[in-house]
Amino acid sequence: MRRLTAPATLAVSALLMATGCSGGSTSGGAPTRSASAGPTSPDGPAEGSAEVAGTVTDKLASPWGVAVLPGGDLLVGSRDTGKVVRVSAADGRQSPLGTVPGVAAAGEGGLLGLAVPPGYATDPALYAYLTTGSDNRVVRMAVDDRRPEGQRLGAPETILPGIPKGTVHNGGRLAFGPDGMLYAGTGEGGRRELAQNRSSLGGKILRMTPEGRPAPGNPDAASVVYSYGHRNVQGLAWDADKRLWASEFGQNTWDELNLVEPGGNYGWPEAEGKAGRAGFRDPVWQWRTADASPSGLAYADGSLWLAALRGERLWRIPLREAAVEAAPRAFLRGNFGRLRTVVPTGDGGLWLTTSNTDGRGTPAPDDDRLLRLKVT
Repeated sequence: MRRLTAPATLAVSALLMATGCSGGSTSGGAPTRSASAGPTSPDGPAEGSAEVAGTVTDKLASPWGVAVLPGGDLLVGSRDTGKVVRVSAADGRQSPLGTVPGVAAAGEGGLLGLAVPPGYATDPALYAYLTTGSDNRVVRMAVDDRRPEGQRLGAPETILPGIPKGTVHNGGRLAFGPDGMLYAGTGEGGRRELAQNRSSLGGKILRMTPEGRPAPGNPDAASVVYSYGHRNVQGLAWDADKRLWASEFGQNTWDELNLVEPGGNYGWPEAEGKAGRAGFRDPVWQWRTADASPSGLAYADGSLWLAALRGERLWRIPLREAAVEAAPRAFLRGNFGRLRTVVPTGDGGLWLTTSNTDGRGTPAPDDDRLLRLKVT
């Protein structure tokens, strides 16, 4: 395991990408990763920056969910093994927390999103979104740091079962919002019709209490469904004004960034990308699928930051109120392969995981990695 590197900060220049351009991956062949890239815009460096301050830890197995603890350490889950490790933010040491029982990893399913509640310091618990043999579900596990390493997770308590599963489109992002409620992004499991079925939990953004009940103020007081018409939501983030944004996989043409409104219908499968059709909410921004295939989403320094899998880059989306202020710009293009999860550090920076050991990437010898980024 490599510790946090402390040589000169690795500055990575930005690439301005217009919506609808044909980008695709620039990496391939030998599994090596360049730590920096030269200027890619003829007009000089793009506005804003993303600097890789170092590799916090490496050799992570199929990392997916990341949760930041009150003291700054991180919990990282492995999609394929169901194991959770605690990573020291100071020196990158990995210590096993435990293995989540009941995980049935297959295709895009497994141990997916992780979240810790706002009251973790007094009532330590870990929430997880996972695929079982029958469904996707949200569970809660007590955390006891007094127990030996590898045995610190309590038995899972299922707070929300019955989310449709599939070999694809399992969604999986889990996050506590500024209102203290728990949000989950789900997929339609490959059954397109579920996204428009408001009785199904598939193809939705869900909002629930920490106990798994419908949250107060939901569009339907008896339902955890907050918005619908989604294909595969894997990114959730709130901006400085507490507006909820979501990143979503398209099918063949457009990936989406959506501003989420309660009760909103985001169109799938009737619409992909900006359709301009009555009754559907159009995305605020869209990308060609080769340029994005988005997973994690975070807010820092006035911008949203979107981690791209197939696109192998980190998108910066500057915001002004509820709109995109300028065309998004891409960083780290092809430098670290597929990018899965991006999380705010709390001091203006970002944590970022790669996703090259999930069966779809080309791993470098040290993959997968947890990086720390300085952003402006």
